[in-house]
Amino acid sequence: MTASHSASVDGGRATGGLVTNVLVANRGEIARRVFATCRRMGLGTVAVYSDADAAAPHVAEADAAVRLPGNTPAETYLRAELIIEAALAAGADAVHPGYGFLSENAGFAKAVQAAGLTWIGPPVEAIEQMGSKVASKKLMDAAGVPVLAELDPAEVTDAHLPVLIKASAGGGGRGMRVVRELAELRPQIEAARREAESAFGDPTVFCERYLETGRHIEVQVLADEHGTIWSVGERECSIQRRHQKVVEEAPSPLVQRIPGMRKRLFEAARLAAGAIGYTGAGTVEFLADEAGDFFFLEMNTRLQVEHPVTECTTGLDLVRWQLDIAAGGHLPAEPPVMHGHSIEVRLYAEDPAQDWQPQSGQVHRLAIPLVAKEFDLLNRPGVRLDTGVVDGSVVGVHYDPMLAKVISYGESRGEAARLLAAALQRAEIHGLVTNRDLLVRVLRHPAFLAGDTDTAFFATHGLDTLAAPLASEADEALSIVAAALADAAANRKTAKVGGGLPSGWRNLPAQPQRKSYESRVSGIHEVAYRFGRSAVTVEGHAGLAVLEATPDRVVLAVPGARGAVRRQFDIARYGDLVCVDSPLGPVAVRRLPRFSDPADQVATGSLLAPMPGSVIRLGAAVGSQVVQGQPILWLEAMKMEHTIAAPAAGVLTALNVTVGQQVDIGAVLAVVEPAPESQ
Repeated sequence: MTASHSASVDGGRATGGLVTNVLVANRGEIARRVFATCRRMGLGTVAVYSDADAAAPHVAEADAAVRLPGNTPAETYLRAELIIEAALAAGADAVHPGYGFLSENAGFAKAVQAAGLTWIGPPVEAIEQMGSKVASKKLMDAAGVPVLAELDPAEVTDAHLPVLIKASAGGGGRGMRVVRELAELRPQIEAARREAESAFGDPTVFCERYLETGRHIEVQVLADEHGTIWSVGERECSIQRRHQKVVEEAPSPLVQRIPGMRKRLFEAARLAAGAIGYTGAGTVEFLADEAGDFFFLEMNTRLQVEHPVTECTTGLDLVRWQLDIAAGGHLPAEPPVMHGHSIEVRLYAEDPAQDWQPQSGQVHRLAIPLVAKEFDLLNRPGVRLDTGVVDGSVVGVHYDPMLAKVISYGESRGEAARLLAAALQRAEIHGLVTNRDLLVRVLRHPAFLAGDTDTAFFATHGLDTLAAPLASEADEALSIVAAALADAAANRKTAKVGGGLPSGWRNLPAQPQRKSYESRVSGIHEVAYRFGRSAVTVEGHAGLAVLEATPDRVVLAVPGARGAVRRQFDIARYGDLVCVDSPLGPVAVRRLPRFSDPADQVATGSLLAPMPGSVIRLGAAVGSQVVQGQPILWLEAMKMEHTIAAPAAGVLTALNVTVGQQVDIGAVLAVVEPAPESQ
């Protein structure tokens, strides 16, 4: 918080001690974010946790923590009565809902207040009015806010296509489907209902016209109990996957470009908040076109995931303001003026190149360079990190696979993009496949830098290109050479006989030593190298000089047209996983054993589980003929449905699972063999 605003906040804070101990009814990054502000304000903190989160950082950081037995959201973070019992047991006098889970559940807010606890959020009536996207659109339309017309699913015709199915409760892309063919409408509605029920406990969905391209613009509002309503600033969140935001920034390049658009947006947002008697922090979301016209989408009656970019460009701690307003504090008459530019990216454990397939497992290392602050405001150019994981954390299948939010602030948009891309490229992220390379490519893309960021960004510029590894094929090969030399150094260091010899050369010419690695991108690489009297030579890399080779660092002199270039590679290993970090781009490979076990071979045509999950539906029976891409079964994992489809046309000869069965990653779910006539 800047000095100019800290005085106004302190002057407006209620001093009656109404809030002294805050329970956060959430997990991970947002729980840690709220705790950070509470600590800065001298408030006590209480965490709740599922069995899967028992070792999570937010649990260790709280003053007190209460277990919610079970693993799934339905068993734990969606159980209002258990959370209220936890608050009372731990001596909390206030509840902050975070985002997701019960954050926009009016019944939960009402129960919190009925228990004598302070609700760090808007009035129950406001949540109820905005909780149904169907009802909220009608209310906004009546208030004069421009809206897109709702469509009754039963009345959708070819003339309406494409349409967007949306969950009436909640957000985050869950329960959302785009339908372009009428025959797909009913199955997609049913899938959206199941997903919405799983994520939010409410299966209600509706349809609206789908705009293939558009700009997702939202306005942060703050309102106190004394009639003051601020439109604090806008954010652009147009770059999305599966209708979930990936890159967010403030201010919006579109709004910056169109005269008068910010004034109209701010007025519409204040109108929306005033129409429902809103108090606290909230976000009014709009879909805009390139001409600057916009339509109301929804109002999120909570803190948004992307709130840090507003904090960095206004100097406001939005969580602190939530606490102040809940305690009866006053907003000054005018909001602060935005300054500079801030960009946030969501770092996910997922594989964009494989249809955004979520990943699960252990995060061996997560280290972002250039980080100046964690969970705090940036008052000069730099990088902020908000994360719910640390080295050793396990990403499970029950919750969203977001690892971290990485946020930059710069005096200009170009500076913010440059800082963020550099921090991500140099980050050490070991253990899981992530969307890091995609994020860096987006931040450096000419269209992004020009501010051309509509909701079709990935389709327009090619997901295959944007998701390509940062390391080129040649750079990956060089990194694998470094991995082999580091492994050789590690072997020498631990050898019982001759361990620690500096070079390993022999008097007589020797056969090259060989090591093999598998890259998920380019397949199997074999590195052949030979130790000589004064140097190490690597086959296929003429002129390459090894300047240093230790178990965790290799320095090479790489020949080029204008002379050799010194390159440094940092190596970390976790079992057979070898991670190589360098300015050329991160590379992760699996070390292959010298001899393979036949028992480890998987039959051709096997469909493997891409992640741990639960089988929720079967699409074909054993013996049936299937076509390429035909759904064989559906898995539920990380609050989303995932289709397991036939890799080629053939016959389903084995189906090894049943509905409701839990499966592990890599499990053989089914086998599709070529049809006899196609053999």
